[in-house]
Amino acid sequence: MNPFDQKLKEHQRLLQRSVLETLQINVGRKCNQACRHCLVDAAPWRSEMMDATTAHRIFEWIERYPPKVVDITGGAPELSEFFQPLVKVSRGAGCRVIDRNNLTILEEPGFENLHAFLAEHEVEIIASLPCYEPENVHKQRGQGVFDKSIRGLLKLNSVGYGCGKLPLHLVYNPVGASLPGPQAALEEDYRKALKESHGVHFDRLLTLTNQPIARFAEDLRAQGQWEAYMELLTQAFNPDTLEGLMCRSTLNVGYQGDLFDCDFNQMLGLHLAGKKNHLSLGSGSRALVQAAHHHRSPLPRLLGRCGQQLHRSPHRMNRAPDRVSTTRILVVGLGAVGSATLYQLALRGIACHGIDAHHPPHALGSSHGQTRITRLAVG
Repeated sequence: MNPFDQKLKEHQRLLQRSVLETLQINVGRKCNQACRHCLVDAAPWRSEMMDATTAHRIFEWIERYPPKVVDITGGAPELSEFFQPLVKVSRGAGCRVIDRNNLTILEEPGFENLHAFLAEHEVEIIASLPCYEPENVHKQRGQGVFDKSIRGLLKLNSVGYGCGKLPLHLVYNPVGASLPGPQAALEEDYRKALKESHGVHFDRLLTLTNQPIARFAEDLRAQGQWEAYMELLTQAFNPDTLEGLMCRSTLNVGYQGDLFDCDFNQMLGLHLAGKKNHLSLGSGSRALVQAAHHHRSPLPRLLGRCGQQLHRSPHRMNRAPDRVSTTRILVVGLGAVGSATLYQLALRGIACHGIDAHHPPHALGSSHGQTRITRLAVG
């Protein structure tokens, strides 16, 4: 039994789906930043973005089955050519819309009027600002990011965000392998520091625990802190948070249309109900909506499934990768050396896939059997 399931058992709790409220859409991996804690491994050089076919399927789905909330994320979701159309369609369907904004996008060329567009359509903004101290932001996001973030916040304030007219919430996450402090106290520190030093206003501060996925997982492995951090998460388990877990009421859609319980499971490749589904208006759409609304089976859990996913990786090498474009490292050839390499990459939490000409395990590798390359050379 994995640690998360063990904690649920200790507290006699069962994690199940409730009614669908939020359709969360990841429009792609491209971002104007490359943050060390990013769970989706987003960066300026990433090219994986939602295409027109998938976007229009989602538009049609929202118009026909409007959810209470449409939560748009990325990468930097605003970089998608379908971001603004998605906002307009969702608002037209009566949905509350959330933009997961990194603030610096407001300073990028071509996005000078983004704050006005968001205000015009009354989009709720959840903006990431790792700290109110410049040096801590620079550690996570690079030099100059704090100043750009402040300018972005002031732009949002100028059109009514955070000032009682339009909702503006900030997100804090700690630097390194630690947990965030008490949210209420941190919110007061943020409010005082940002108002006094920069004249910035916001509504709420949300504290976020860094998930051991992608770059952050790589850092934990490299620093020898993986086991300690996983134990820290286990010991900090709080049963009072179960009712509000996003995966109980969220349907997450990847940029290629695949469905997940949440964005964390999306990054781990853990599809909804273990299957690959796509949003469409075909014969299965109504059944999909009903399943999302009424599904009662226990959901995949991050703490448990994360470890299972990593340790199952050698077995998953036996089939061709489903989405090669989302991998960070591709190992070609899964003989003794290739399979060992892929196994170690997976253990370190790195997104990787392996390709082999034959179905492993087999006796056709270059280091053994009759196909051994060095046989003639060594006699």
